[in-house]
Amino acid sequence: MIERQVYRMPKAGSINDLVLQREELGPPGAREVCVEVQALGLNFADIFAMQGLYSATPEGSFIPGLEFSGVVIAVGAEVEEWKVGDKVMGATRFGGYVSHINIHHRYVLPLPEGWTFEEGAGYLVQGLTAYYALTKLGDLQEGMTVLIHSAAGGVGILANRICKKYGAYTIGTVGQASKADFLRYEEAYDEVIVRDAQFYEKLKAALGPLPLNLIMECIGGKILKQGWKAMAPMGRMVVYGNASFTSHGSKPNYLRLYWKYFKRPQIDPLRLPTQNKSLMGFNLIYLYEQTDLMHHLLNGLQALQLKPQHVGHVFPFEAMHEAIRLFQKGETVGKVVVKVG
Repeated sequence: MIERQVYRMPKAGSINDLVLQREELGPPGAREVCVEVQALGLNFADIFAMQGLYSATPEGSFIPGLEFSGVVIAVGAEVEEWKVGDKVMGATRFGGYVSHINIHHRYVLPLPEGWTFEEGAGYLVQGLTAYYALTKLGDLQEGMTVLIHSAAGGVGILANRICKKYGAYTIGTVGQASKADFLRYEEAYDEVIVRDAQFYEKLKAALGPLPLNLIMECIGGKILKQGWKAMAPMGRMVVYGNASFTSHGSKPNYLRLYWKYFKRPQIDPLRLPTQNKSLMGFNLIYLYEQTDLMHHLLNGLQALQLKPQHVGHVFPFEAMHEAIRLFQKGETVGKVVVKVG
């Protein structure tokens, strides 16, 4: 038995209820490995889950967290491809805010040579999200024009890198002007827009004569509606989040959420054939049980040989609440990682 540290929620509702505690962890199952976690990544799904706004949130007590990296310290009797001492990165359907984890051997991958544990902890969820949305749903092709919201976040950074591998033209959007230079000069976005009341006019100016073929949509509200309006015929919008519903507090502001829900944009499916546009949505966590598909996607993603994720902020394990508060504010650039080991 191992005594591990975990951040556990008694139930979804308030992030203030997230408590660091000690629990015993038994040996890994026959097809599991035990990983001593060195770093873990934060995701917006964590926030929505802790606040009770995520339909996939477990009932009752649960441990948040979807991705991690670390070192294998024990292997199950039927596991052949892993050995003690292997450096790995992994994805889990919750349970990642821990110092040690038992997980099925197919949900961990080798940490690439030269990558830090922090870089490994910020790659799988964002990388799979960007790759699946762009290539499978968005049918990304050379010469396309792609609009990527939250461009300075983990998904946005990797989405742009994937687009560049395909020879696409990218327009990134951010909520703060301070992030624009990073996207232009460090990540080589072709255009960068700061989202404000003139967003639609800025988007049309950035496009010029180019058709808007694909949108990575994670904002919602007016931004979604304006992007839909600007999108060219045969264009595709892939919705994978809704940052406009994010709360900066520990609990959701339900009055504000109800108002936003009431005012949300309405896209009439009866008009889609006439508009000749496509609206798609997905959530990576619902693909978790489809391990063959996940490995197929990972093979395609890794074949692109992207450079490691940009890790912009690293916090110690004891400062989890501080890391979450910064993440909620939307002031971060790159991945927010919590260092455990």
